[in-house]
Amino acid sequence: MKDRFGAAWEHLFAPPIAHRGLWSRGGAPENSLAAFEAACEAGYGIELDVQLSSDGEAVVFHDWELERLTGQPGRLADHTAADLGAMRLAGTDEAIPTLAETLTLVGHRAMVLIEIKTHYGEVGPLEQRVHEVLIDHNGPTAVIGFNPYSHAWFADRHPNVLRGLDSYRYADAEAKRLAPEQRQAFARLEHVGLARPHFLALGLDMLPSPTADRLREDGMPVMAWTVRSDEQWQTVKGHCDNLIFEGWPA
Repeated sequence: MKDRFGAAWEHLFAPPIAHRGLWSRGGAPENSLAAFEAACEAGYGIELDVQLSSDGEAVVFHDWELERLTGQPGRLADHTAADLGAMRLAGTDEAIPTLAETLTLVGHRAMVLIEIKTHYGEVGPLEQRVHEVLIDHNGPTAVIGFNPYSHAWFADRHPNVLRGLDSYRYADAEAKRLAPEQRQAFARLEHVGLARPHFLALGLDMLPSPTADRLREDGMPVMAWTVRSDEQWQTVKGHCDNLIFEGWPA
């Protein structure tokens, strides 16, 4: 894998990855250029979320709805990239950036994990736009996400894109979008065969995982998310190769 992916593979193991950038309440907002710059300056990698705007651009934002971070009503997907770029995050001067703007800022300074936010079964337009942006970026990157069909899309069309499958116990309200048998299968990592990832990014609620331990022994690295204290990290680090952290200096 090191020969195939080079610096991107090495950066899976160190340094730690800042969840939505190095943000803080009262400081740089999550998924903002300021948070990404702070992560670069501190020497961390970066995890971020991308969605598709109404005009087909990959923009960096976590929630499906705009309200929490912008105070604006409605869904992100109903707005153009230009409209979203005019909005401000959490009462600051920071705008909603595009993925292209973010990667231009980061350059080669940090590993970037790009979480593709699509619902289960949705695939195509966002993946294609992300790939188009990645063609023009030479820094270390990987795509991550929960949708196994998204990973399969990359595996079939662009196998040289490094891929990490997100998973967790699927016991929250959001997981109820899925049928019970799907939730159970995903929590047991039965979708690894469909997704064909190069590494796993697993929630703390399912670590340690005997299945993940076996996959790791076979050469598939495991990241833990979202680690919010050293105490949490100490309980799982023996089963993981790196961490996605938030709220403490990992």
